[in-house]
Amino acid sequence: MTTVGWLQIAIFAAAIGLLTRPLGGYLARVYAGERTPLQPLLGPLERALYRFAGIKAESEQNWLQYTLSLLIFHALAIAALYALLRLQSVLPLNPQDLPSVSPDLALNTAVSFVTNTSWQSYGGETTLSYLSQMAGITVHSFLSAASGIAVAIALIRGFARRQSSTIGNFWVDLTRGTLYVLLPICVVAALFLVTQGVPQTLAPSIQATTLEGASQTIARGPVASQEVIKLLSGDGGGFFNVNSAHPFENPNPPANFVELLLIFTLGAALTNCFGRMVGSERQGWSLLAVMAILFSLGVAGIYASEAGGNPALTSLQSAGTSDTQLAGGNMEGKEVRFGVAGSALFADVSTASSDGAVNSMHDSFLPLSGGILLANMMVDEVIVGAPGSGLFGMLLFCIVAVFLAGLMIGRTPEYVGKKIGSSEVKMTILALIAVPLATLGLTAVACVVEPGLAGLGNARPHGYSEILYAYTSAAATNGSAFAGLNANSPFYNLTLALAMFVGRFFVIVPVLAVAGSLAAQTIIPRSSGTLPTDRALFVAFLFGVIVIVGGLTYLPALALGPIVEHLQLLHVTLY
Repeated sequence: MTTVGWLQIAIFAAAIGLLTRPLGGYLARVYAGERTPLQPLLGPLERALYRFAGIKAESEQNWLQYTLSLLIFHALAIAALYALLRLQSVLPLNPQDLPSVSPDLALNTAVSFVTNTSWQSYGGETTLSYLSQMAGITVHSFLSAASGIAVAIALIRGFARRQSSTIGNFWVDLTRGTLYVLLPICVVAALFLVTQGVPQTLAPSIQATTLEGASQTIARGPVASQEVIKLLSGDGGGFFNVNSAHPFENPNPPANFVELLLIFTLGAALTNCFGRMVGSERQGWSLLAVMAILFSLGVAGIYASEAGGNPALTSLQSAGTSDTQLAGGNMEGKEVRFGVAGSALFADVSTASSDGAVNSMHDSFLPLSGGILLANMMVDEVIVGAPGSGLFGMLLFCIVAVFLAGLMIGRTPEYVGKKIGSSEVKMTILALIAVPLATLGLTAVACVVEPGLAGLGNARPHGYSEILYAYTSAAATNGSAFAGLNANSPFYNLTLALAMFVGRFFVIVPVLAVAGSLAAQTIIPRSSGTLPTDRALFVAFLFGVIVIVGGLTYLPALALGPIVEHLQLLHVTLY
């Protein structure tokens, strides 16, 4: 570990902190329908879209109507993307003349990007045409992020409104999120990436002659426009197979820093948006504080583990390898231009945010580091998470926390002025068990059936970790992978699609039910018996609830993979 490495991490954290409040205020104004600086430019386009689609912006929906609109929209989106991938070979903008995508892979990819997961069982530049990348992957990265934010805003309205039968209009929230939030940031950031050398072209791949005289195909395409939204949306799908480790996606440290900001910015800002909309910014800061603690523990653990190097290599010292030669840390699977600190930070941000983009290969991280990456995803996206899903995941844990606190003091639980009754707790529990059910259940199946074992690239604990990581990533809508697992098979494509579907919609539906139930309540004035949820005590309590729930749920699974693999690694060193 170096001072420069820690400084890089500290500067990133400070930048996120500085961006949180102004962007949070902007989000609150956008979703409240208030005037923003972009209103004169985008307002006419917004109204034209409503007229074209027959939407009455002033007409709101109850939670069931909101949910049905969301589910219908996503069902149509999955069908549209599936059809695009299956018909790829006969559609335009396919200069490499790539064939159509197989049925199982097309379904997996369609579910993946519509659910904001971005799991990729394929190499982007060798599988998808420019049309599939732009009209398929890029478009759905926008829409999946906008719908996730819409769900979070609906839940915030549930806490903020008094005796309301409605929680907003899904179509309006989807449109405003796309037009006023995602598009403006993407335009500016894409232009920045172009200045750093990220290509943005419809020209085909080119042939180059290497110094050795061999011929090499260099893929390119409309990369910059997809790169920005994949990071900002929490989708994470790469134009190239090696994702943000590719120099055409992430060419240098300045681009790497901006990409990190794009991954975390919206998720952090939504906490401030929550505080503003419920009438107390301190509530938002308390949520961000819990996220910051979890993030700090994760990045410190990964950086310390990777900077310490591989314990098995210390045995080489007896063969004449000096301490200086081993002092660079574990550089396996990492890019020299980013180093250990930049790779550790990106890996933690990626798994903490549910983005899934990578600038190094997670399969090459040391066992403890891999365990931390798994743990980041196993806590249900609450460490910032993807735009929207991180906030409503944290609010679900807030409901559990105040419910437990209410049991301890013998008082009806409350959160930001709303009573938490049996119906809210039941829906919360349904949402929180969906991801573990899909993760652990499908992992167990894959570990005992032949099609699941056939995809393994490694045996013993690391092979098990590869399977566990795949289903954790899918159910947590993350999309990153331990790439040693060959997941492009009918078994994995279909079961991972199931995990992604459950991890997204089996969480969203209960969340919207909670939003509708809370919106119908009146707001209870604070009293001497009200549990303060904007102070350090609640921050510590909420942190404990998240860690305990995650630990009780996943510790046995982690013990069979990363933990035992780490002990085996130490055994090599000690004996």
